[in-house]
Amino acid sequence: MNDTPFPTSSSKPKYRGRFAPSPTGPLHLGSLYTALASFLQAKSQQGEWCLRIDDLDPFRTVPASTDSILHTLEAFGLHWDGSVLRQSERFDAYRSALDLLDTQKLLYACICSRKDLAALSDGNAETSIYPGFCRNKKTRLTDPHALRVITEDSSIAFEDLLQGPLAQDLEKEIGDFIVLRRDRVYAYHLATVLDDYEQGITEVVRGVDLLDSTPRQIYLQRLLGLPTPIYAHVPVLLDQTGLKLSKQTYADPVDGQNPSFTLVGLLTLLNQNPPQDLQSATTEEVLDWAIRSWDISRLSALRAIPVNLMVGYSYKA
Repeated sequence: MNDTPFPTSSSKPKYRGRFAPSPTGPLHLGSLYTALASFLQAKSQQGEWCLRIDDLDPFRTVPASTDSILHTLEAFGLHWDGSVLRQSERFDAYRSALDLLDTQKLLYACICSRKDLAALSDGNAETSIYPGFCRNKKTRLTDPHALRVITEDSSIAFEDLLQGPLAQDLEKEIGDFIVLRRDRVYAYHLATVLDDYEQGITEVVRGVDLLDSTPRQIYLQRLLGLPTPIYAHVPVLLDQTGLKLSKQTYADPVDGQNPSFTLVGLLTLLNQNPPQDLQSATTEEVLDWAIRSWDISRLSALRAIPVNLMVGYSYKA
């Protein structure tokens, strides 16, 4: 759509990547792995690497985590370009986007509870396909409600740089999805596309666990008249039990005692085959080698990598 407050540029922009951690705790090895991949992808193309703090959800945010994350990135030599963007300072932009969608009659209030949705999908509200119960209801806006965006006749196809082609019929496979939660927290998908636009992001390098979210984000970009960046979804790291390293699986914070050793291990997990004598080099020397040698195609079609391939690193299962 062209009549939008979000203009696009006709000229080819400079490469800009980003890392967008949620401040729900200190960085763990899986997060640092993704940060390193996105940093190297940007710097190997003489581009900029931006940092965003996804502190959208006040119920999950741990105040001290932001400083911890920034210090960890700096300790590993991953210095970002420009100022840090914080989602908690972007609520006016999110509200404006909802107003725009509302004027296009693409939003409606939904009073379905998580219990209602869980009944549709073996007790899991997160995996249920929303059938549009509230799409044509006249819900009183004084009742607790979420806002959903209509996905009628919305098939999205794109080519991921690493994972290949993906197509998704949003209405049949996802259903109308939430852009404003019942607790008045803006939804991740809405905030992400607006923030990527605000920072001028040309390529998104992130974990493959977010691959299935991408069609919803592309859909919102199209509705709002925003450019769609290139997407490259890197594999996630698995602990020795086969679970993704995450805060939910109690992954330990990154060990910052020997940054060069850890960086070389992460480069090994990124299939970059670093020489092991880099472990005794400085952080700057490790990253200089990594930028010159970086080849993201070595991660093509990979979805998971066991962290135990990083010999000698202590991590929590």
